[in-house]
Amino acid sequence: MRQLLLDFTQAPAPTFENFVPGRNAEPLAAVRAALAGIPERVLYLWGETGAGKTHLLQAFTAARTGARYVRGEDYAGTESGGTLVLDDVERLAEARQVALFNAFNERAFELIVVSAHAAPRDVALRRDLATRLATGLTYRLLALSDEEKRAALAAHARARGFALSEEVAAYLLTHARRDMPSLIQALDALDRYSLETGRAITVPLLKAALQPELT
Repeated sequence: MRQLLLDFTQAPAPTFENFVPGRNAEPLAAVRAALAGIPERVLYLWGETGAGKTHLLQAFTAARTGARYVRGEDYAGTESGGTLVLDDVERLAEARQVALFNAFNERAFELIVVSAHAAPRDVALRRDLATRLATGLTYRLLALSDEEKRAALAAHARARGFALSEEVAAYLLTHARRDMPSLIQALDALDRYSLETGRAITVPLLKAALQPELT
């Protein structure tokens, strides 16, 4: 029964529809527009952890034919063809940075979509590679405000099939880690615990289910 519950409570895949843009309407529009192809060879998204970069990259990968999603630390340097979607580009090792620089010069990819924690001029990469990545479209993603986080949590709850009360949302934002991945993880754990125990999603249930995460 526990495995069955887990099967039914998997977090929904990142899509454009379940992305809460907040102040990021322009970069969201740019990523969606890139599905049809853009003249630039690079689409560069940057911002702090939890701003939604990975969500957008994975949504783009799922919707774009021939796109391949790779985390920076997993990039092998031998990939080619189609669209490369590279998350956390600053995690590239030195040799992989050289490989990506060469791939760009050799036009190994139709389009490169990358994310980073800093703008191209400040990113922790070789300057020659950073310069190449700055030749396309660059957008900064801004972290959500508390109100935007509440909206994002409510949307995620609806996608999982339940309504999130203001009291539960406020408790999460007050006592849990405040980045969106951690908040979503806490909400997922609460949903699983609610299904397993047959209890409604309330603040007391949240305290019982998430105490390890909230310490």
